[in-house]
Parts: sequence; C-alpha cells; structure tokens
Amino acid sequence: MNNLQWISTFLEAQAAELGASNNTQLAYARDLKGFAEWTDAREQTFAETAREDVEDYMVYCDAQGLAKSTRARRLSAIKQLFRFAFEEGWRETNPAIQIKGPGLDKRLPKTLDISEVDRLIDAARNSGRNAQERTRNICLMELLYATGMRVSELVTLPVSSTRGDPRMLLILGKGGKERMVPLSPSARTALADWLKIRDAVEEDNLRNGKSGSKFLFPSRGKLGHLTRHRFYALIKEFAVSGGVDASKVTPHTLRHAFATHLLANGADLRSIQTLLGHADVATTEIYTHVLDERLKELVLENHPLRKK
Repeated sequence: MNNLQWISTFLEAQAAELGASNNTQLAYARDLKGFAEWTDAREQTFAETAREDVEDYMVYCDAQGLAKSTRARRLSAIKQLFRFAFEEGWRETNPAIQIKGPGLDKRLPKTLDISEVDRLIDAARNSGRNAQERTRNICLMELLYATGMRVSELVTLPVSSTRGDPRMLLILGKGGKERMVPLSPSARTALADWLKIRDAVEEDNLRNGKSGSKFLFPSRGKLGHLTRHRFYALIKEFAVSGGVDASKVTPHTLRHAFATHLLANGADLRSIQTLLGHADVATTEIYTHVLDERLKELVLENHPLRKK
C-alpha cells in the first residue's frame, strides 16, 4: 500500500472500531496528509519510515513556525497511525513510540463573565428574521450555557432525547460515550418553546411529502442539521448585538464559561469533569485558576488577621 492507502485504512478503522467523529477523522486526515507529503518528497513510504525520520519531520514542522499545539497534535496522529500499523502487522516496529512531543504552554482558556453571558442570551432572544429563528436562537444559547455541551454535540442533538420536558439530557460525546447533564428551568422553557415551533414545521413538511428530521435543530443542508459553522456565525452576531467583544466569543467560550462559573460557585472538579465529558480530570484542571482565586478571596475575607 502507498502512504495515502495507509491513511485511508487507518481512518476507516478509527470510525468503525472507536466511533471516531467526522471532525476527529478530518483532523487526523489533515495532519497525516502533511506527513505523507513530506515523506513522499523524500521518496519514502510509511513502511520504511524510521524513528529518525519522524524526528526530522518534527524538526521540519518547528522550522515552519508551527505552534507547539499543532506539532503535538501532528505527532499524536503519527503515533496513532504507526500503532495501528504495528497491531495490523504492517510493520514489525512502531518508529514513533518513544518520541516525546513538544511541551505545551499552559494557557488559561478564554471565558466570559456572567453579565456577558446574559447579554449574549438577551441578544439571541431578539436576533432572527422571524419568531421561529428567534425561538431557535434562544434555545441554542440556553442549552449550550446550561449544559456545557460541545458545539458538535449541540447541533447533532436528536430530538428524541428532548421529549417529555426532561430534567436531564442524555448527550452522546466523544468516542460514543454517553453522559447525563441536568437542565436549568430557563433552558427547559426555551426547549419547550422551540419544540412547539419545530414540531409544527415538521408536520407541515410531512404533509407536503418531505421527509422528517431526527435532529432537534434540523436544516435543509446535506447534514440535515444546523452546522457548527452556521452556529459559529450566529454566536458572533449575538456578540455584536449584545455589545460583547466578538473576538472572545465562540461556542467553546460558552463551554468554558459553564465550567468556570460552576467552579467559582462551589462545584468540584470531578463533577465538572463528568458534566463536560472529559475522559481525564487533568483536562478539567485548566480551570483550577478559578479555584485558586476563590480560595484567596476566602482567606482575605475570613481570616482573623484580615484587617491587618
């Protein structure tokens, strides 16, 4: 097999065996295609690649000015590919297994304060060409902030999981892992309002011979649901309308706000890990800066010597 056939077979296995999402597969494909082009230029196949070659490629990526996070992600993809090749018997060794990636800089996630989130939600309530769009927009924002879902989880949410005025939502996360997340009263209200309009539109479609949708946020596009890119554009519009700095507003920023605000108000890391669907609590520990600030405030406000 040539290098591209290796990549294609690897991606098919990721989807079939591990339930890798379309986004994960696309990320692997982009990173491995870059590695394949580099090895092709050296007239080399993946079957012939040695540890020194992978190390040379990482030096090349560094020389190209790629960020540490990008280089770390590319090395991770290469490691996954060669591990798969070793397990399939395509190679007798894994040339990348002992290569260490670049140390990542610890950066605090961008987040929003509570007043900024309130302004975004108010803007969503008043944004849209008609009542249908406005009701959908407020439902999107309420659900995102109430649950901390990833945007891909939100836009692909099946309508079946939202029936019966649910107190909890069952969310299908990365790797096919399910988790339960509670809904706030305002999110439940927004959801109920949107379901009334959505179901009425779906009934009209069925009467006119059109097929129904299994998604909570259906779309006439190829995917059948609202896309991540469309929601990204929507949330930028809400930022402009609500007077919030658009450069710091993304769907993922709302996810960070969900975790940050919970931690600031007394939630523990393990609970937030479960709600966010993080496989490892170490991923959730990026929010400990909030905990540090809260502990500092507690000492300054309650220590007997605080006045001095």
